[in-house]
Amino acid sequence: MSDDYTLVDSSMPEQPEPYWRDSIELPSFPSLEEDTAVDVAIVGGGISGITTAYLLSREGVKVALLEANELVNGTTGHTTAKVTAQHGAIYDEFISHLGKDKAKLYYEATTDALQFIRNLVKEEQIDCDFSSEDAYLYTTTNRGVKKLEKENDAYKALGIEGGLVDSIPLNLPVKSALVMKNQAQFHPLKYLLHLINKVKENGGKIYENTVAVDIKHQPKPVIMTRSGKKVTANHVVVASHFPFYDGGGLYFSRMYVERSYVLAAKVNKDECPDGMYLNVDSPSRSLRYTMKDGEKLAIIGGEEHKTGQGINTQYHYDALEQFGMELFSQFDIQYKWSAQDMVTLDKLPYIGRINRTHRHIYVATGYRKWGMTNGTMAGLLLSDLILNRESRYETLYRPSRFIADPSVKKFITHNADVAKQLLQGKFDKSELHPDDVKPDESAVVTVNGKRAGAYRDKDGHLHVVDTTCTHMGCEVHWNQGERTWDCPCHGSRYSYDGEVIEGPAKKPLKKIE
Repeated sequence: MSDDYTLVDSSMPEQPEPYWRDSIELPSFPSLEEDTAVDVAIVGGGISGITTAYLLSREGVKVALLEANELVNGTTGHTTAKVTAQHGAIYDEFISHLGKDKAKLYYEATTDALQFIRNLVKEEQIDCDFSSEDAYLYTTTNRGVKKLEKENDAYKALGIEGGLVDSIPLNLPVKSALVMKNQAQFHPLKYLLHLINKVKENGGKIYENTVAVDIKHQPKPVIMTRSGKKVTANHVVVASHFPFYDGGGLYFSRMYVERSYVLAAKVNKDECPDGMYLNVDSPSRSLRYTMKDGEKLAIIGGEEHKTGQGINTQYHYDALEQFGMELFSQFDIQYKWSAQDMVTLDKLPYIGRINRTHRHIYVATGYRKWGMTNGTMAGLLLSDLILNRESRYETLYRPSRFIADPSVKKFITHNADVAKQLLQGKFDKSELHPDDVKPDESAVVTVNGKRAGAYRDKDGHLHVVDTTCTHMGCEVHWNQGERTWDCPCHGSRYSYDGEVIEGPAKKPLKKIE
């Protein structure tokens, strides 16, 4: 009822579930039930937090890892899991905006992260389906050809192993492609399960379903949780995807949030080549494979858009299905899922001390869809800073930076869009009543003269919530693909009954009886 898009018949799963989480048994951990004190407290149980906890605990540091829900159930569990320094056609842009030295430093940092994973997998014999693969950017348009030629020039300037190739083994009208040699892919949760077990062996404490809501500045930083329990630490790492603690950094105004979509389908093994592929055209298309029960699963991603904005989100799954059916003679969809990613003003992550005042609070965010290498680099950099070791990457990722080109323009554009979404939502009224909503449908409705959101589940139970986001007052919109309420301003997401799924919001939507 929320828009005019008509869903197509499809055999894809009804509920989103990433292959990675369905294919492995993960341990569970208790919630924090009493105040505790540690050397380092880490908030966020994704690749950044887990890697940081692993690196510090193996150095004998007493760590506590706090996760609001379940470990690796956020962006890390919903990745395509490419382990690569090829983060789209980014290096020509970085040379233009940041300079050659910083562009090269970014390539070296992400390559170091890749090499760290490769070495750790080998040294500790981690069974995580790790394989070395070449990564390709490709285009089917003349405009894309020019973009790849510029990116190739950047590869040459930065000494990146790779170059233009005439063809790639995909059933597509490809006009040009650019390869980056010797990259990798893996099963991210199998890899992180090994790190989680090592943190436990090293004496680290892990708490799930423990929501951090604030940090108080006493002689040492103290994490306040929703349950009222406290964690006191010498150092605090904020690795909660969107920082749960802002520290005066105004991160909500310096990042925007994008959603993207993924399908995993059984395909003919002969038709799905080795390697990893990403187009430079629009709409975006990503492809890699993984093995399941001796068969190849093609993992196709793309269709990004700002969270809470755009058409019925089910359309994006349908578009990926159509692409897969055109690419492969057999396309048997096994899984579908989506991911949410933070994008900074200059497209470099924010990793380091949260600001100059709070020297013992650190943040890691803004990976722009490339969390496997950026999240690993966050662990490497933050552990160095906490252990008072020098890192040549500290200045590159410093969260307090503000680069005039392109940050000023992006800052103005992003915050103008936030203001637009805020005003539009306030005038988005409806004549519908909650009783008009049918099973498995949603609508913006009016209750007692005020805007509300209604969803009737498949059993006929009606769930009505106040649609005003509890972060900064924007009006949320319905996401049919995930059956959630999403904020178009800063990316907060809520379940259909109003519970917070993803921040920066900390409080649920108000339920309306």
